[in-house]
Amino acid sequence: MNTLRRLIVVQADQLDRNGPLLSDIDPARDAVWMAETVNQPAGGAPHQQRLVLYWSAMRHLRDALRQQGVAVHYHAADAGPGAALTDTTLPGQLAEDLAALGPASVVMMEAGDWSLEQALLECIEPLDVALEWHRDRHFMASREAFQEWASNRKSLTMEYFYRSMRKRHDVLMDGGQPRGGAWNFDKDNRAAFGAGGPGDLPGHPVFEPDATTQAVIALVAERYGHFPGRAADFDQPVTPAQAETALDDFIRHRLPAFGTWQDAIWVGEPLLYHARLSTSLNLHLLDPRRCLARAEAALDAGAAPINAVEGFVRQILGWREFIRGVYWLRMPGYAELNALDHQAELPTFFWDGQTDMACVADAMAALLRHGYAHHIQRLMVLGLFAQLYGVHPYRFHEWHAALYLDAADWVSLPNALGMSQFGDGGVVGTKPYCASGAYIDRMSNACSQCRFNPREAVGETACPFTTLYWEFLDRHEAQLAGNRRLQFQFRNLQRKSEDQRAAIRAQAESLRSRMGAEHDPATKG
Repeated sequence: MNTLRRLIVVQADQLDRNGPLLSDIDPARDAVWMAETVNQPAGGAPHQQRLVLYWSAMRHLRDALRQQGVAVHYHAADAGPGAALTDTTLPGQLAEDLAALGPASVVMMEAGDWSLEQALLECIEPLDVALEWHRDRHFMASREAFQEWASNRKSLTMEYFYRSMRKRHDVLMDGGQPRGGAWNFDKDNRAAFGAGGPGDLPGHPVFEPDATTQAVIALVAERYGHFPGRAADFDQPVTPAQAETALDDFIRHRLPAFGTWQDAIWVGEPLLYHARLSTSLNLHLLDPRRCLARAEAALDAGAAPINAVEGFVRQILGWREFIRGVYWLRMPGYAELNALDHQAELPTFFWDGQTDMACVADAMAALLRHGYAHHIQRLMVLGLFAQLYGVHPYRFHEWHAALYLDAADWVSLPNALGMSQFGDGGVVGTKPYCASGAYIDRMSNACSQCRFNPREAVGETACPFTTLYWEFLDRHEAQLAGNRRLQFQFRNLQRKSEDQRAAIRAQAESLRSRMGAEHDPATKG
């Protein structure tokens, strides 16, 4: 007679110990199923620390459950010969284990990846087992609620969604009005540091690996040491207690200045005043409601200004929820969008950081060291270059999902393919985020340390960003000139003579050819 009531499938980014999967578990009748996976995108491999983060956090949950007497059927990457499972082989392993364990029902929660969710459901469908399905209550807007909000709208504007979420959840509200007299203080959050730089910066917490994490670091270094980054550099939270410590540190030491400097860049300082909480949020180690409550409490206590608190709230309650809503509203077709018909592959300095563009080298150094770069480096340095260069938007998403520790399909695809690369043609953002090297010069000190001149588009010292910016506008003039948010840029383009445009096109062609030759693995001896 079967004694296993429920087999609870806990995916790698569903590690909330108080969530719907584990809140009513009965150790006498239920068991948990977990599996470590590794996936390699085209052209590269995942960051070593990404593997450490997921596997260490999963093993800490596994061990905590076993200490509570819960049976955990766990597939570890080092449990047998060969590599860990992939997302494509994981459903098959689950089906095999279900047949062997014979539970009366299998329990699952909404996934963060459309393809994986479909594969898991398809593997269970032919089996003689009941499915208990849960909504992911970690998020504050359900898939259905976002779909209802989006229905009958000609366009999806994050600002309007954000305001509706503020009202619904009573966050930063004064009765029916926004606290501080405005919904959005973004105009106050665009300061650059100036020649003096950021000065003394508050340190970020470092979480020393315990024995469990050290074992994962050793495994990854041995088996996947050829992947980008270094497993030994890992210092991220892997438990809810550590995630709470990271939140507390941010609220106390960096939130007060976060808003003002959130768009600034400074070479050699990748963390600045940023929260760096996204890994803990996206693995469900940290509840977003807790983040919002702590930030609003800091405002109430006079410990942080409204522009900082509102900027932080907008990222969590606005953008994060909006992006997830768009993903589930538009998948699976969203992944195939390529509005600008970009087809190029990523130059390999996106994997190894070897480039003489100072801003790109600095952003890549941060990414390889930490598995992290803040949102302006993502959007207006690395993402901007990829868009101007003409990288296929899905290839850019794959790269983003492989190298950033906080990436999940639901958050990476709309951010990378949509917002960064304009691959969705305006679903997420109303215009391409295109800019010349002048923007980077204004917001950072990188250009003063670079051999390229951000004011030049042609010549030996021409900034690749500036060259490709004008060539991007020239190439897409027929498609984009009617966009009202690009009128200024196209008026400036139209002031250039045909000879100037031809010279820019030639410079861009030479640049692409040179980068292709320099970064073609076949040319390296």
